[in-house]
Amino acid sequence: MSDADRALGLLAGAGRTLSNPHLLSRSLLRREAVLSSRIEGTQASLSELVLFEAEPGAGDQGDVREVYNYVSAVEHVLDPQRRLPLSLSLLREAHQILFTGVRGGYATPGEFRRSQNWIGRPGCTLNDATYVPPPIEGLWECLDPLEKNLHAERVLPPLITIACLHYQFEAIHPFIDGNGRVGRLLVTLLMVEWGLLPAPLLDLSAYIEPRRDEYYRRLLAVTTQGDWAGWVAFFLQAVEQQAADAVARAQRLQRVRDDFRSRVATARSSALLTVLVDALFETPAITIPRTAKLLDVTHRAARLNIDKLIEADILTEVGDRTRNKLFLATEVLQAVEGIPGTDRKSDERRRA
Repeated sequence: MSDADRALGLLAGAGRTLSNPHLLSRSLLRREAVLSSRIEGTQASLSELVLFEAEPGAGDQGDVREVYNYVSAVEHVLDPQRRLPLSLSLLREAHQILFTGVRGGYATPGEFRRSQNWIGRPGCTLNDATYVPPPIEGLWECLDPLEKNLHAERVLPPLITIACLHYQFEAIHPFIDGNGRVGRLLVTLLMVEWGLLPAPLLDLSAYIEPRRDEYYRRLLAVTTQGDWAGWVAFFLQAVEQQAADAVARAQRLQRVRDDFRSRVATARSSALLTVLVDALFETPAITIPRTAKLLDVTHRAARLNIDKLIEADILTEVGDRTRNKLFLATEVLQAVEGIPGTDRKSDERRRA
């Protein structure tokens, strides 16, 4: 716990010293969305997600839409202007956003389940399931204590309390589908709500996704053997490792942002280029119409600004469209994904 606390504190400190933590936290949130959804079998890449953000609704992209919805759900629950306080109702709103416009209408978006669900290998029945959550008639007897625990005076350190609440939510499994994603979203929500992090900078799913079998086994062992220590230790190790990893990614993103700004910082450059550069860390894919709206300029002026970023090797045109051209800041994606060489490229440019 001490190691996890220290690592999380370093991440929180790094987040608070960033010149614009929102631009960088959204990049890290995208990675969490991709990996959290992948744990549940949804296959979409980070680049597919940012391209979808630039052109929502282009083609049949059900998996990408699900990941996009995860980002939207996290942003909704963390919105300071949200309508609801920390509550089960807020988690229901997150679930509704998660399943808006995607497959899974059977999941009754935004509603707790009205039928029995179970967990097990594909095709298994209730009789041979690995785990059977509480029956419908006992659901609210479990949900009511969960909500009380969200607001109870904490007697345990916050990280241990969050680990316990995540287990409690997953054990109840209150939705027909989407419980894993909402449960991991709850972890992010609590870390920000309780002041452990200034923004959603921690991508726990990057630790869990390659260890999903152990993740499920640790959760189940609490139910079957009362092994709280095993689950909490696993959770704290995830926090420690991913906090350190997030610090490194945030620093890479900051260096790339500084490098981009230096490339456009000439005496004749427009201040609009800096605005456009920053926007690429919020959404690394961009179109000319979105640029025009973002900068409040004409289509021609937007195209000129895009051309300047292409000349600076910041943007690359995707595909060979004659209309609705799409441009991508690949170095931003590489910094988020930790692709080797990203830092070296920026350093070489600065030295040049």
